[in-house]
Amino acid sequence: MDKRRTKVFRDKLLGRREGLVGQVQAAELYSRERDAEATQDPADMAANAYTKELLVSMSDNDRQLLNLIDEALERIETTGYGKCVHCGEALPEKRLDAVPWARHCVRCQDLQERGLLGEDDD
Repeated sequence: MDKRRTKVFRDKLLGRREGLVGQVQAAELYSRERDAEATQDPADMAANAYTKELLVSMSDNDRQLLNLIDEALERIETTGYGKCVHCGEALPEKRLDAVPWARHCVRCQDLQERGLLGEDDD
């Protein structure tokens, strides 16, 4: 992959990373603010607990995505970007356009999703 295309993907990854960091920070701030509010109404307490649980779940998913983005940025620095981390096959640019943090080619991704690609295989 040429340097110009790599820079485009790097910029996409950095933009997505910046947005996710902001979302995670906003969710944590909202959660702390809700904890500080003293509500006595059981319905309000239940709604706050549900919202907090939803935000924690969302931020966990966002953190996982942040890890994938950080790994992709590291692969850009080590010239491993655009290749499957399992088999080394080049990833199609259309796949990287859709999912710039992709780690696997379509075949290996399918194997991973079916549980046939072990963690040690990466």
